[in-house]
Amino acid sequence: MRLHSQWLRVALFITFFILFGRLLLQWLSVESSTGVRNHKILVWHWPFGNSLNLAGDFCKDKFGVPNCIMVDDQSQFSDADVVIFHNRELIQREQKLPVNLNRPKSQRWVWLTMKSPDYNGNVIPFAGYFNWTMTYHQDADIYSPHGVMVPKDFETDEPIEDLIPKGKTHLVCWVVNDFSPDHKRTAIYDKLKTVIPIEVYGEEVNRGLTDDTLLPTISRCFFYLAFENSVFRDYITEELWHNAYRSGAVPVVFGPPREDYEAVAQKDSFIHVNDFSTIEELGQFLRKLVMNGDAYASYFNWRRKYTVVVKHWVELACEFCPKISSMPPHKVYKDLDGWQR
Repeated sequence: MRLHSQWLRVALFITFFILFGRLLLQWLSVESSTGVRNHKILVWHWPFGNSLNLAGDFCKDKFGVPNCIMVDDQSQFSDADVVIFHNRELIQREQKLPVNLNRPKSQRWVWLTMKSPDYNGNVIPFAGYFNWTMTYHQDADIYSPHGVMVPKDFETDEPIEDLIPKGKTHLVCWVVNDFSPDHKRTAIYDKLKTVIPIEVYGEEVNRGLTDDTLLPTISRCFFYLAFENSVFRDYITEELWHNAYRSGAVPVVFGPPREDYEAVAQKDSFIHVNDFSTIEELGQFLRKLVMNGDAYASYFNWRRKYTVVVKHWVELACEFCPKISSMPPHKVYKDLDGWQR
């Protein structure tokens, strides 16, 4: 009996040692060589089906962000610190929130969208599920703008003429692939085209442009109509950042108020529709501006100090990793629809 008791104690000790070793290995697996805890981000489903290969230490290898493990394997749900859900697939019922799974108490759910409320569908049923937001809103938990102006290391001193693309042949152009007669921008365009000539491109007018021809085509225009399809706070899309700034055409913007644009872009780098009392006045201003070389060139001064950077949302998610531990742990969006507006 005594011998049996001793063997029982030995067996219990061995069992305890094995369990402790497993826990220790699990703890070490989420610690880096510097003792900083790794965070795991799970992409529950890819936006529009556009997936990336997350093999290896993706965030570190691609963007220089250590201690951030990004995966898209739904079986790792219980191990994820953060789970990102893209809104479009949810509202179209191509994906569902995993409310049937045992969600860890410390796990945070992120609502991702780059669209305006007009295109986000009915998000009222999502109330109370999401902890953080990842959108173009400046007050989003994970700020994900369509583009940013970044200061250069050194201000360039090259002549302003060298910063303006050569070979401009059209006064104004507009690329539109989401045309609707109900859009506010359509009414502005209809009035403006009676004042000045406007070159229109896009599938709607059977003048589609490819990725290779888009920017070269816009660069031949003095101005580009960076008109948003809907007007909401902070909603400033690739119309400004990619189509206008990257092509080298001066953007004529329509969207949120000028204050929203000035919060993210240099105030002398664009022309806002709201600055004019009438559309006719806007058209005449553009016509006269082209005739004044120095005045037109002044809209390119920002290029001496800044450059435009457009980041993929995945890169922004990786860069967010170091902030996860300092984020509010108990935040919940109980009125997601109200917040987005």
